[in-house]
Amino acid sequence: MPKPGITVYECEPDEARLFHALAPQFGIAPATTSAAVSETNASLARGNQCISVSHKTPITPSTLRALSQAGVAYISTRSSGYNHIDLDTAHSLGITVENVAYSPDSVADYTLMLMLMAVRNARSMLTRAAKHDFRLPDARGKELRDLTIGVIGTGRIGSAVIDRLRGFGCHIIAHDHHPKATAEYVPLDALLRRSDIITLHAPLTADTHHLLNHQRIARMKSGALVINTSRGPLIDTETLVAALERGQVGGAALDVLEGETGLFYADYRHKPIHNSALARLEKMPNVIITPHVAYYTDHALRDIIERTITNCLKFEEENAA
Repeated sequence: MPKPGITVYECEPDEARLFHALAPQFGIAPATTSAAVSETNASLARGNQCISVSHKTPITPSTLRALSQAGVAYISTRSSGYNHIDLDTAHSLGITVENVAYSPDSVADYTLMLMLMAVRNARSMLTRAAKHDFRLPDARGKELRDLTIGVIGTGRIGSAVIDRLRGFGCHIIAHDHHPKATAEYVPLDALLRRSDIITLHAPLTADTHHLLNHQRIARMKSGALVINTSRGPLIDTETLVAALERGQVGGAALDVLEGETGLFYADYRHKPIHNSALARLEKMPNVIITPHVAYYTDHALRDIIERTITNCLKFEEENAA
């Protein structure tokens, strides 16, 4: 009897090594390619019901139709979010789409790192030190224990952030329509008014697109900091940039950004970047930008690969003829 197969698209070298290393343990036959899934290469999946995709590339209706024609019935995205996949089209074609629940610690740790960097003016100090300007910064940093932290979205990652914050002795408030963590839950407007730091951990949906819009950013406490390690479009970026420029928002640390697709994960050292918001953000000493890497740890990678495989095997078993 042939082994179950899985075609893995947009597979990085370390991902490919781990897929092939774990294959004997799970009894699967992975086929890996560095190419992003598209209408033109959907045929690579022929013979396999299951494929695995990255979060880096949008999966369009035309690609989904081509995958369906190739016999694909299950897509596992190696990410916690699946806003890059046209779910309505997938559903209409009978294709099941699932994410993978990897360790939340990678993103939670990174969130705390960005938070600490933001309150201690780390970007400005590192830039000055690199130029051998070792004078004290113009403004003193803050200690987390003196601040109120507002956590928007308390799923696995948001809850892990709350667990870490408790060790700093700060006051924590939270907002979520489905409370899960042990925290003081408040309405969103109250969180915006009270928080010295707002950290975003909500999924990107039609309801959460531009969750921080013009009206809500205007309600934020003057000088508050914004941390985003979830999805870029949770924030109306143009409004945030304007609020930062006039000093209403005190700073931001953004691991994700609107318009990042095709920009993050690419080498633009010798190419122009046509993203005006990014250009304005990069000029601000109180803004930290990183290229969607909060999840990028060895532990998270193993979780992602193992759970991709087990999810695919579970689908095969449940849908065996």
